[in-house]
Amino acid sequence: MLDCCILDDYQNCAKDFADWSRLSSQVSLRFVTEYLPDETAVAARVGAAEILIVMRERTPVTRSLLARLPNLKLLITSGMRNAAIDLAACDERGIIVCGTDSFSEPPVELTWALILAMARGIVPEAQALSANGPWQSSVGTDLKGATLGLLGFGKIGVQVARIGKAFGMAVQAWSPNLSAERTATESVTLAPSKEALLRAADFVSIHLVLGERSRGLVDAAALAVMKPTAFLVNTSRAAIIDGAALLRCLKAGGIAGAASDVHEHEPLPADSPWRTAPRFLGLPHLGYVTRRNYTAYFTQAVEDIEAWLAGSPMRLIG
Repeated sequence: MLDCCILDDYQNCAKDFADWSRLSSQVSLRFVTEYLPDETAVAARVGAAEILIVMRERTPVTRSLLARLPNLKLLITSGMRNAAIDLAACDERGIIVCGTDSFSEPPVELTWALILAMARGIVPEAQALSANGPWQSSVGTDLKGATLGLLGFGKIGVQVARIGKAFGMAVQAWSPNLSAERTATESVTLAPSKEALLRAADFVSIHLVLGERSRGLVDAAALAVMKPTAFLVNTSRAAIIDGAALLRCLKAGGIAGAASDVHEHEPLPADSPWRTAPRFLGLPHLGYVTRRNYTAYFTQAVEDIEAWLAGSPMRLIG
């Protein structure tokens, strides 16, 4: 029997989203539900597995980790892109890397959940209600007539823009290589610069891929040009924002609020200042966590294993 280790199953639900019994005659399965804090712990749990399944970028699969997994032959990730996997090292070691579908609608929907929650004070009002606190303690911010600024205008950003327009918002977008022709196809205004977008927007939402040009893109200087009544939302990658600068900004009341589904360290440490940050709404990286996505991830992981066993690997990455 081949040994297959499924990492990052924090919710203990991976077994429920696929028919793993299809592999039972050839593959033995191990589901790891706890967070593994370092490479040594990961290597110990994966052990002699020939097959490894990881969830998004929860566990980095580095060159040094791969050197500690001499039996690994097949690596499967949810989605068709995973920046936490060293593809070159996998290729050198002859490890096949496969992916799965990943749908863009769930993070779009969560982006709007965060925008609406901040605009209408949903969390503090709900908490006050359940604690028999004040009846109506906030005044909401209107979306109609407000300006939505999008940093990034790819597949997710475009869908966020369409919903913003449905709310009656004026939508602007900016990214380093974005063209007016591209934004015009969606009747969205191309902002002349990042600063111009941040200065004009009532709501800023980030939809960029993390890279050298986007790392730290929203820094102290960028935050300083935002309106004090503006809100910032990040469902992309935490490192796009200078976290220390944002924390200082929120404590000083520089902007009305921020919401993030992504964090520099995940799971968020118990003593993280983000757990108690003022004007901050945080979520535990739920953007892709939906039934439709999980069904695709784990059902197609089973398919990937079957195809590899048959000598015809599918959904190859790298």
